[in-house]
Amino acid sequence: MTTNGPSRQAWVILVVGVLTQMAATIAIAGPAFLIPYMHSDLGFTLTQAGTVAAAPSFGLILTLIAWGAFADRFGERLAMTLGIGLTAVFSAAAVLVVDSPIWMVIVIAASGAAAASVNSASGRVVMGWFPRNRRGLAMGIRQMSQPLGTSVAAVTIPGIAAAGGFPAYLWFVAAVTGVLALICFALIRNPPDPTPTRAEVAYPDRDTEPEAERHGQNEQGTASAGEGKPRAASAINPYRSDSFLWRIHAVSALLVVPQFAFSTYGLVWLIVVQGIGAGAAGAIVAIAQIVGAVGRMVVGGLSDRTASRVGLMRIVAVAAVIFVVAIAILSLTELPAVAAVVFILASAVSVADNGLAFASVAEAAGPRWSGKALGAQNTGQFVMSALLGPGFGALVTAFGYPLSFGLIAIAPLLSVGIIPRRDVDRIT
Repeated sequence: MTTNGPSRQAWVILVVGVLTQMAATIAIAGPAFLIPYMHSDLGFTLTQAGTVAAAPSFGLILTLIAWGAFADRFGERLAMTLGIGLTAVFSAAAVLVVDSPIWMVIVIAASGAAAASVNSASGRVVMGWFPRNRRGLAMGIRQMSQPLGTSVAAVTIPGIAAAGGFPAYLWFVAAVTGVLALICFALIRNPPDPTPTRAEVAYPDRDTEPEAERHGQNEQGTASAGEGKPRAASAINPYRSDSFLWRIHAVSALLVVPQFAFSTYGLVWLIVVQGIGAGAAGAIVAIAQIVGAVGRMVVGGLSDRTASRVGLMRIVAVAAVIFVVAIAILSLTELPAVAAVVFILASAVSVADNGLAFASVAEAAGPRWSGKALGAQNTGQFVMSALLGPGFGALVTAFGYPLSFGLIAIAPLLSVGIIPRRDVDRIT
């Protein structure tokens, strides 16, 4: 891939990737907006309704890495088309078992497991089509799809359920994901194989180049560029080459802690601690989601201009520490106007690293490993989010909001010391 501007095909791929990820997000996040309906109209207990709502995420966690490996082996087009198509099939099949909590959990979990293909493959295909000097922006735009998909779900699903019940929601998901499966089949193209060039790799754990390069050899093991048949860098397991991927995975897992705390408990904090009305608090959370989505794009574009993903990631991590501490301090008193502004900024900062981390992971993994690496990246974040749900609630119950947010600030603080010093690029 050259460093020229992205082609028209690349932008088409990005648009389709964003739309497909939004559709997958609606399928995964949608049941959470139906908990009141399941409880009141279907007679599910809150525990049963909550289990149904969590089922897609559980299925997602189980299959993210497998779908990534599938995309590495068979290509993004097949992975995305097959996965989002199966999401449509399982969503339609769930209509047949809508009165059974147990079968609903099983089938809805299967739809989430199928939708996981998009999480791994859409990021991989975007990275493959865009040159390095535009990948940060492209991944920032791609990462906007999840909050936008959640927003669409929040706006549409309650009304759909009110009009036609849970089956109407399931048919809605089946229709949207089915259409996107056809679009993926028609428009997605696997990225061209990168032409092996001199390795443009910075090694984060040492300041000197490897022995082979000091003696005139390139990363692929040839005597010099153009002599012999180079072995693609991506054929080497990047997890064994250096610690870069492991460190980015760890950093992302730590930075998802404040992100999830704000997105899950922010509404309650605004209402209970700051005395803001439910309607106004909901509007503040919605604005925070939109600002955060735009922030991902802006930070991604900035990483292209500065030619450093990890350097910008370090700035974001430090900012996250500052804003989480600010939220902890604000928890001591009631300052609604100040709290609203700080909450919006804190929420935006907490998600600003997502695009940077995904771009870094895909670049460091290389074309033959990026699917699996992106799957591992997503898995770590979802597992941490699942643990944080009850964990932060327990902290608040035991210690209150000020100390709980103070403890949360430790996570981004730890991440600052783990972030690698330099980027690694095995795609270019």
